[in-house]
Amino acid sequence: MSTYIDQTLKDLKAKNADQPEFIQAAEEVLTTLAPVVDAHPEYQQNAILERIVEPERTIMFRVNWIDDTGAVRVNRGYRIQFNSAIGPYKGGLRFDPTVNLSVLKVLGFEQIFKNSLTTLPMGGAKGGSDFNPKASPHTPGKRCSDGEVMRFCQSFMTELFRHIGPNTDVPAGDMNVGGREIGYLYGQYRKIVNECNGVLTGKGLPFGGSLVRPEATGYGCVYFAENMLKTKKANFKGKVCAISGSGNVASFAAQKLVTLGAKVVTLSDRSGAIYAKSGLSLDDIKAVMELKGVKRGELSEIAKQLKGVKFFPGVNSWQIVDKVDCAFPCARQNELNGDDAAYLLKHGCKLVAEGANMPSTPEAAAAFLKAKILYAPGKAANAGGVATSGLEMSQNAEHLSWSAEEVDSKLRGIMAAIHDNAYAAAAKYGHKGNYVMGANIAGFTKVADAMLAQGI
Repeated sequence: MSTYIDQTLKDLKAKNADQPEFIQAAEEVLTTLAPVVDAHPEYQQNAILERIVEPERTIMFRVNWIDDTGAVRVNRGYRIQFNSAIGPYKGGLRFDPTVNLSVLKVLGFEQIFKNSLTTLPMGGAKGGSDFNPKASPHTPGKRCSDGEVMRFCQSFMTELFRHIGPNTDVPAGDMNVGGREIGYLYGQYRKIVNECNGVLTGKGLPFGGSLVRPEATGYGCVYFAENMLKTKKANFKGKVCAISGSGNVASFAAQKLVTLGAKVVTLSDRSGAIYAKSGLSLDDIKAVMELKGVKRGELSEIAKQLKGVKFFPGVNSWQIVDKVDCAFPCARQNELNGDDAAYLLKHGCKLVAEGANMPSTPEAAAAFLKAKILYAPGKAANAGGVATSGLEMSQNAEHLSWSAEEVDSKLRGIMAAIHDNAYAAAAKYGHKGNYVMGANIAGFTKVADAMLAQGI
């Protein structure tokens, strides 16, 4: 490893000793950049690595809101504006008890390179709160009501609005922030600033949203994997695919895989995993979408309704299959560990495409790279969502609405370009087929060169 990279990592670990998730993410990226850093001494001369691992701005704020009983609740809100060298900050908002500064710095740091890979002019950011819409603060076992979610979102936006704008920072949804939450957030923003603009993406179709946006991350992940298979002159027909998660990303990835002829055998959530040895049908997947998106229920509630489906409580999707060709981790960070990777490889897995942000632990990623299977990191494979958010920004700026076919065609083209750029970057620096290195290098060089051009 380059001495410059080594010293940067040592300094970063000393400054951020209390942020293990961020250290993990930075190490994963920086350790792959040695070939390009060695070839470009100007990066060290201009301290590009030191600058790129430090957020341009970190915002933390209090969120007061009133629950249905009239009690005052207090949460913490964040926005990490990491890098704007190639465009306005862009990245999702996450509402979950696991949200903290370290986790959001991981996601914001990854977003820099993911957005760079899309070929669209977007910087990297992330934000959210430790608010949990899935847990009522006053009634154990119940979710927050729509009214409680609305009041929280309004209070959250009352602080956030001053830090964002269509040409400054354009948030979107992420974990537990879907169409409902984006609608409440946008309504409050519009009321405060007295403007209708493209400040948020993932909006509803009646007020500036884009067709195909809900499907985009899942579809895009499959399109990326499809391009990987083409390098082996293969396709998805007959492939056995295991998927984790059951939200938008997982469900739409499953839907697209089935339409391409694959057999999707697993989905999961916090209650456990379902396994369909003969494969889930499109009707099964539709039922899961209704359960998760409308009823906001758990997979344990639906397994008995689906023919040929077994439910396994308290487990993930990985070690319940007896054969698997492709794996799509689409749930959450560090969900797939070294033991899971060993199991998948032992049972025939030849492709892993990450639909979630950093779902594979370092041990799992190392195992996939050592086995030389087709392995795509999230910053490349799950960039379809933010790419379509970028397309939504373009539609808002032009006051236009494109057809679903047009958006999907552009998404296919973007995912193909991301694949080809990552593949070419890896090959250029002597690591052909290593999508982790290729994605990191391709994403990094575009941002680094923009930083050089704009001075200190």
